[in-house]
Amino acid sequence: MKNIKYITLIALGLVACDPELENSIEDAGAYSAGTADFSKYVSVGNSLTAGFADGTVYRLGQEKSFPNILANQLSHAGGGVFTQPYVNDNIGGLLLNGTQISDPRMVLVYGPNGPEPTVLNATPTTEVSNINIGPYNNMGIPDAKVFHLGANGYGNLANLPNANPYFIRMASSANASVMEDVIAQNPTFFTLWIGANDILSYATSGGIGTDQAGNIDPSTYIREDITDPNVFASAYNDILTGLTANGAKGVVCNLPKVTDIPYFTTVPYNAIPMDAATAAGTNASYAGYNAILDGLTGTLLTANEAASRKVNFIAGQNPVLITDEDLTDISAVIVNPPFNVPAQQAALLAKLRPATQADLIILPTSSVLGELADPANPASVIGVGVPLNDSQALTEIEISSIENARVQFNATISALANANPDVILVDMAARLGELNNGGIPFSGGTVTSTYASGGGFSLDGVHPTARGYAIIANTVIDAINTNFNATIPKVDPGYYPTVYID
Repeated sequence: MKNIKYITLIALGLVACDPELENSIEDAGAYSAGTADFSKYVSVGNSLTAGFADGTVYRLGQEKSFPNILANQLSHAGGGVFTQPYVNDNIGGLLLNGTQISDPRMVLVYGPNGPEPTVLNATPTTEVSNINIGPYNNMGIPDAKVFHLGANGYGNLANLPNANPYFIRMASSANASVMEDVIAQNPTFFTLWIGANDILSYATSGGIGTDQAGNIDPSTYIREDITDPNVFASAYNDILTGLTANGAKGVVCNLPKVTDIPYFTTVPYNAIPMDAATAAGTNASYAGYNAILDGLTGTLLTANEAASRKVNFIAGQNPVLITDEDLTDISAVIVNPPFNVPAQQAALLAKLRPATQADLIILPTSSVLGELADPANPASVIGVGVPLNDSQALTEIEISSIENARVQFNATISALANANPDVILVDMAARLGELNNGGIPFSGGTVTSTYASGGGFSLDGVHPTARGYAIIANTVIDAINTNFNATIPKVDPGYYPTVYID
């Protein structure tokens, strides 16, 4: 069995050029700010604010970030200059003292198996230590969690790896916090979209981190942890208080359902095709394992757990075998009599089970499914003879932790926004959820969440395309017009590109 490819591409929505950024607007004098003041607009957030796409920050992505699109439209109603911490090129990626620390952007490359997402074969030229002192109107910091925005030294080169390389290259001073740089600009209007990374990093890592609910000391967290809801609430309140202290009005966005993005929905749980003969042969190799589970039932394992771990392939599509860290570890038992399983094999069987519809297989795993973990061992097929590791799948329990945290975070965002009459809450969760439920129509078609061809998400499967960011900008404009009695013109998403072909 060879690599399993999941991408079916259609010509519509794929672009190799850079079309016009926005609709032409002829009647500039006809637009009004209503009760808002857009003269100093500042956007605060993470990668979704920075214009991150295709796995990195690159120039075209920044130019089509949702705040930059929004700022262009606000300029027709008194909006001022909008500055961004531009990187050097459209290669993407970062260097630190000449050493590459993050990859270039992803593009579609036509190969023998058709178009495939591939990291651009180029070397980044943006050097982190070449600091372009801000602050900037776009204060979107990729990888930032909510509590990072108030942390002094988050942009200090000397604090790496705990500092953020994106903020290092744009901080006004080494020890300034993101919020200090935001507030120093005295914004009259703001957008705030922060909090996704407080669950996303856990999700994209396959849940290798910890749900830190109950731990209010974020200095003890690692990148892949879920933020405690009280820590989230305190940090978010501080951010919003700082933004509105001088009378600024603004928009806050809640958090979409993380597990609805293509990174988690593209690879099916039953991604292993087999004919009857192959299934029978594979089942024979797992007969001993199933017998071990029977032998442990009633002692180490409950009947339900033993049943959930048994392997039985059939002719047709079969579940991927995964490692579930929440299962009982049987390795220490089965290496001993009466089982006498070799230690290496016991380690593979330790927490193995077939995936179910409630589990999610992570997108990058598609590049290794069906490959041999050991080229010299034809039985070491990844996903069949060798289970996916913990970082390659999300289990039902891990998904529940992510969703529980998101619900609590959104409750905080909603409560704090509703307590301030000058702050609008935009239900971005509902809006982006439409991408999975029939899509969002525009003048030239419909944008969906289908990986690569749907037009909504870039090739990293997490961040929007320029077209997706245009839809986000329009959603914010709708809220501004409705709540501040403004008449800001929207953009046509059809003028914005989706994925790029190299």
